[in-house]
Amino acid sequence: MDQYLPLVVMFVLAVGFVVLSIGTSKLLAPGRPTLAKQAPYECGIVPTRDPARRFPVRFYLVAMIFIVFDIEIIFLFPWAVLHRELGLYGLLAVIVFIVPFFLSFLWEVAEGGLDWGPVTASRPLGVTTEPGRTSTSTIRLVGLDGREQVPLGVGAGDADADGREGG
Repeated sequence: MDQYLPLVVMFVLAVGFVVLSIGTSKLLAPGRPTLAKQAPYECGIVPTRDPARRFPVRFYLVAMIFIVFDIEIIFLFPWAVLHRELGLYGLLAVIVFIVPFFLSFLWEVAEGGLDWGPVTASRPLGVTTEPGRTSTSTIRLVGLDGREQVPLGVGAGDADADGREGG
C-alpha cells in the first residue's frame, strides 16, 4: 500500500488544484453577460446566419463503420501471421469474428447509409425506404385548403380566360 501513497497524494493535489481554480474564477470573475459574449465566436467573422440545427446522422454511421472495420483489420493481423499454426480452429474463429461485421455492413448498404448526394436516386441494391411520390400522397400532405378544384384531364394551359376549353 505504501507504493500507492505518492500516486494518491498526486491525485488529491490534482483534484484540489482543479476545484480551487474553478472556485476562485467563479468568485473573482465579473459576471456581466452580454449578447456579444454569449454569441458563438467564429474566428472574428460575424455570423450572418444561424448555425445548422441538425447534422446528418449518416456521417456518424460512416465514421463508426470505418472505426469498426479498422479494429477488425487490426485483430486479423495475428491470425494472418499464425494462420498455419492455428489450423481449422483459427479459420472458424476468424469467420465467426468477421460474419457479424460483414452482415452489419450489408445492412448499412441496403439501408442507404453510404449513399451521398445525387447517388441516392440510383441505389445499388434497389432497396427503397420511402414510397414513391404520387399526386394523392402530395395532396394528402399539402392539403386542398384555398385551392379550386380542377377536373381531371384539364390542365392549366387548356382553358381560356373565360374558363372554356380552347380548340
